[in-house]
Amino acid sequence: MRVVIQRVSEASVTIEGKANASIQNGLLVLLGIEDADTREDTEWLCKKISNLRIFNDENGVMNRSVIDVDGDIIVVSQFTLHASTKKGNRPSYIRAAKPDFAIPMYEKFVAHLSSVTGKKIQTGEFGADMKVGLLNDGPVTIIIDSKVKE
Repeated sequence: MRVVIQRVSEASVTIEGKANASIQNGLLVLLGIEDADTREDTEWLCKKISNLRIFNDENGVMNRSVIDVDGDIIVVSQFTLHASTKKGNRPSYIRAAKPDFAIPMYEKFVAHLSSVTGKKIQTGEFGADMKVGLLNDGPVTIIIDSKVKE
C-alpha cells in the first residue's frame, strides 16, 4: 500500500456535482493498493497515519497527531499511486490491484482506520471520477509505502 497524506485546513470530494465528503481540519489520504498488500499493511499504515505527529502544538511545533487535534480524515482510492513511468511516456498501472481485490482492501482500510481513530472516516467512491479539493495546511505532504516502511 502506498499513501499520500496531506494535512489540510479543508478538503472535499465531489462526484457528478454532488458533495460526497467534506472536512475541515484533518487529513486527506490518497490510497494506492497493489495485489501484494495484506492485512498487516493495512494495520501498520492505519496506526502510522493516526499517530503521525504533523499537527502544531501550542508552540507551533509539529507534535500532535490527527487524534490529538480531533481532526477528520478523508480516504480516496488512487490507483495512479502505483504508476510506473520507467518505459515511455504513458504510465503503466500494472502494479495497481484490480477492483475485485482492491475494493475489499480499501473498505477494510477505511474500517480499520475508523477503529484506530475512533471516528467515522469519510471517503470518495472507488472507481468514480472524483473532483478532490483541498487546502493543504503548511503545506505538509507525507508519502508512505507499507513495503518500504520509511
